[in-house]
Amino acid sequence: MRTVLISGGGIAGSALAHLLRERGFVPTVVERAPGPRRGGQAIDIRGAALDVMARMGLLERARRVRTRMRGMSVLDAEGREVERSTEATFSSGRLDSDDIELLRDDLVDLLHEHTRDGVEYVFGNSLTALEEDPHGVRADFAHGPSRTFDLVVGADGLHSAVRRLVFGPEEEFVRHLGVYVSVFGADNFLGLDDWQVWVRDGDTGYGAMPVRDNTELRIAFGFESGPLDDDHRDTGRLRQLVVDRLETMSWRGPELAKAAREAPDFHCDAVAQIHMERWSHGRTVLLGDAGYCASPMSGQGTSLALVGAHVLAAELGRAGEDHRTAFARYEERMRPFVALNQALATENPGGPAPHESVERAKNAISLDG
Repeated sequence: MRTVLISGGGIAGSALAHLLRERGFVPTVVERAPGPRRGGQAIDIRGAALDVMARMGLLERARRVRTRMRGMSVLDAEGREVERSTEATFSSGRLDSDDIELLRDDLVDLLHEHTRDGVEYVFGNSLTALEEDPHGVRADFAHGPSRTFDLVVGADGLHSAVRRLVFGPEEEFVRHLGVYVSVFGADNFLGLDDWQVWVRDGDTGYGAMPVRDNTELRIAFGFESGPLDDDHRDTGRLRQLVVDRLETMSWRGPELAKAAREAPDFHCDAVAQIHMERWSHGRTVLLGDAGYCASPMSGQGTSLALVGAHVLAAELGRAGEDHRTAFARYEERMRPFVALNQALATENPGGPAPHESVERAKNAISLDG
């Protein structure tokens, strides 16, 4: 049996842990957060990723917790409706699609519950160093003793520690898209009933959707900005920046600002992509956002994570002890799929990608190689 350290206990890391365990590997997942992360936006499972969920035995469970939107309204800065649709929403696309929209924390919970009995999860810890020799990789942690693993997988997101430790500074790989997005929860003070609203006010805007049987809102607030120094590490600074901008909005601004100020699940980060010449080095490989973040504007980050986990696990299973061949085949299969899905984020600046482009990109890979 081969041991695999997976840095990151989110969607990519948990899915990979399950798929590796099925193939006889012994995965350990280390996650900085004290438990499965809460909050986050609604995410989509589309195309080939639906087949991954089916193969993991989770597709019907995911369908049971999907969002149930009836449509959306688009409002101007004063809150006047300028457009409405009962056929599609900006967050999920067409409402008659077989694709699934659900909350990020619901999917994380599904994956964690599906893997926790057979996978070692180490919460509240993080990697500080990785050192490879011919026989494995020694991992040093912020807490506790060092351990050695046969392979290491960085599934730790846009600001991946594994990528930084093995491949170099983040600045070498990040491509900023000129926008920041904040996501946070609130009481349903807008009184929405399975209906989204989207508001644009100058260089800012937000979408609000009701969740948890219409008792809560998930709000995604975006604003145009170039890169901010040390942005992702200074949550307090970002929160105040978001609160200040929300307070200037004409429609429901003070209420939104109060919600952002008080939200325990507040999150804000740059909208950015990761582009790399290679995703592996020695015994270490990157998965999902850590290696090829497409950004929330693509709508395909979750699907890339799930499909990437399936392809990586399959190639490691086929290659036996030859991880170099497995990593090369993983990249060979995934790169065209990643390129099409990253392109969705930039095809239609300021709006969602065309339906035809999404349909083409989401199915542009065979799971069976």
